[in-house]
Amino acid sequence: NMNDLENENKMLRETVFQLKLEVDRYRSPALMLAEVVDIFDNTAIIKVPNGNKFLVNISSSVKDLKTGDNVTVEQKNLTIVDKILRDKKVEVEQFVIIEHPNVAWKEIGGLDQQENELKEVIELPLMKPELFKKIGITPPKGVLLYGPPGTGKTLLAKAVASSTKSTFIEIVGSELVQKFIGEGAKLVKDIFKLARERAPSIIFIDEIDAIAAKRIEIGTSGEREVQRTFMQFLAEIDGFKALDNVKVIGCTNRKDILDPAILRPGRLDRLVEVPLPGKEGQKEIFKIHTKKMSLEKNINTDTLIKKMQGFSGADIKSVCTEAGYFAI
Repeated sequence: NMNDLENENKMLRETVFQLKLEVDRYRSPALMLAEVVDIFDNTAIIKVPNGNKFLVNISSSVKDLKTGDNVTVEQKNLTIVDKILRDKKVEVEQFVIIEHPNVAWKEIGGLDQQENELKEVIELPLMKPELFKKIGITPPKGVLLYGPPGTGKTLLAKAVASSTKSTFIEIVGSELVQKFIGEGAKLVKDIFKLARERAPSIIFIDEIDAIAAKRIEIGTSGEREVQRTFMQFLAEIDGFKALDNVKVIGCTNRKDILDPAILRPGRLDRLVEVPLPGKEGQKEIFKIHTKKMSLEKNINTDTLIKKMQGFSGADIKSVCTEAGYFAI
């Protein structure tokens, strides 16, 4: 009986010890994440999330620390406690949509001229770069698609990515505007790095006017941060070669407010207007959206198209969907 009691007492003491450790762990303050900017003997300069930099001590348990490493620091003295492995690609992929689209040219109606321009500027250099080397010219690095909402700009970009079997990296311009100083510019840099790694690739920036609007001299700190991001974007476009198998497609409904710097030759130098479809274009779009629908034989398409004057491709699709709801 004495042996049993001693064993039980030992187990209880171990349990109490473990519980005390857990309570101490809960009472200890949370660690902060930071990035190493520079390293000296036993000290380092770190950058915390709000952008401030500090000269701090390095714990003796931390080995093989390098510039650019992500670390945890304790909140009182900001001493570096541990190094953490964080994949930068994962950080970028939180903001972008990466896919291999499966959109055929035949699924786009009424945009023959725009299709040809994209084939010239994007498809031909990616598929047959030797032609450009033979002639001795450099193809455009990017294209700007502009026009009213719902006219098929995104669909065109996905179709050219599909035809060239390229990685399609889609991001909304407003996502590039980050909270802290330098974060937006770093994100732009990482996106272009990701595009080079996954080449051939197409970077598609929707609502590009969010970062590429005309610059003003006087503005808030937020506007200045947008300008920093824009300058990094221009630097990235200038930095890669035209035959690097990376193309940029910008998309906007407001071409009138864009900064001239983005539109000059050597950047997004091919401007492609995607207008509202005409009568024939509307017929093609209507045919595409109704090909899987069970329609009555006596439907008068011309009468319907006449009633849809001024409709975009998205509006025509909506009409077909609503007709299906009525039938259901």
